Amino acid sequence: MDLSRIADFFRHLRTDEVVRTLQEANLGELITNPWFLAVCGVLALVALVMKWRTLLATLVGCVGFAWLLSYTMGRGTSLEEGTNDALLVFIGGGVVLVGIVIYLVFIRTD
Repeated sequence: MDLSRIADFFRHLRTDEVVRTLQEANLGELITNPWFLAVCGVLALVALVMKWRTLLATLVGCVGFAWLLSYTMGRGTSLEEGTNDALLVFIGGGVVLVGIVIYLVFIRTD
């Protein structure tokens, strides 16, 4: 086992590399792509009908997080004025998403 391969893997997880990858991914196009939304909607309906709560929670969490990132990156994250409404929406939306995922996975019983 070569330790340099492991070190190379962890270099990709540095903050600047993660931010660069997110900026290149262009989540704004993904979240407005009708094919992506249709596939996620169909998968969510199947998960809801089949009572696959974990898949439904994963879909809601991933699509919701992608939308929150897209919204926040599109509005900007500067704090020059002392506050930023986009960051407040990101924080509040994140709290709501985590609450929904916790409800779907741990609390809801069918």
